[in-house]
Amino acid sequence: MSISDIIKQSMEQGTVNTNLSASNIIVTALAALLCSLVIYFVYKFFFRGAVYSENFNILNVLLCIVTSFIITTIRSDLMLSLGMVGALSIVRFRSAVKDPLDIGFLFWSISTGIAIGAGLFPFAVITTICIAVIYIVISLLSSGKNTYLLVVKYTAEKDSDVRNALNAIKNTLKSKNVYKDCIELTVQVSVKKGKTGFVNKISEIEGVESAILVEYTGDYL
Repeated sequence: MSISDIIKQSMEQGTVNTNLSASNIIVTALAALLCSLVIYFVYKFFFRGAVYSENFNILNVLLCIVTSFIITTIRSDLMLSLGMVGALSIVRFRSAVKDPLDIGFLFWSISTGIAIGAGLFPFAVITTICIAVIYIVISLLSSGKNTYLLVVKYTAEKDSDVRNALNAIKNTLKSKNVYKDCIELTVQVSVKKGKTGFVNKISEIEGVESAILVEYTGDYL
C-alpha cells in the first residue's frame, strides 16, 4: 500500500487516533500546567535582564498549554489537523523579542507543549526539570558579577585623569563622542554586586560633568 493510499484511507475513516477520553484530556492539561509552572517560576526568580515582564512570563505558561492542545488535536484527527495547519499558517507574530534569552524560554515552552501533546509525559517532565536545573546552576555560577554601562561626560582637558580612573577597573570601550569642549565616553564594566563606588570617585574628578551607571543587557547601540 502506497503512502497516498494510506492518507486516502485515513481521510475516509476520518480519524487517526480517537483516544480523547476525559481522563486523557485532564492528564494532558495537568502535565502542561505542571511543566509550564516550572518554566514560570524559573523565569521569575532567576530573571537576568533589566526589566522583568510578567506578561511575557504568563505567555510562557499559555504557550505550553495551548501547544499541547494543538498537538493533541492534530493526533486525534487527520482532516482536522490539515485544517488547523491551514488556519495557523495565516497567523503572523510581529512582536519583537529584545532579549535573546527570552527566545530560549519561548522554545522551551513550545517544545514542552509538543512533547506533552504527543503523549510523552515522562519525557516532558524529566526534560523540563533537567533544563530548569541546568539554567539555575548557570545563573548561580554567573551571578557574582553584574555588567553595566558607564557613561562619563567630561571636559577635554581632563581626558588623561578620567582614563587613569577607568584603568583601575576592567572596562571595554563602547563609544566615544567628542564635542567642541567636552568628551563623552561609554564603557562596559563588570563588577561585583554593590561594588559601584568607583562611580563616585570618577564624579569627584574636576571637570567631570556627569557619570551615569546603567545595567547592560546587550540591547545598547
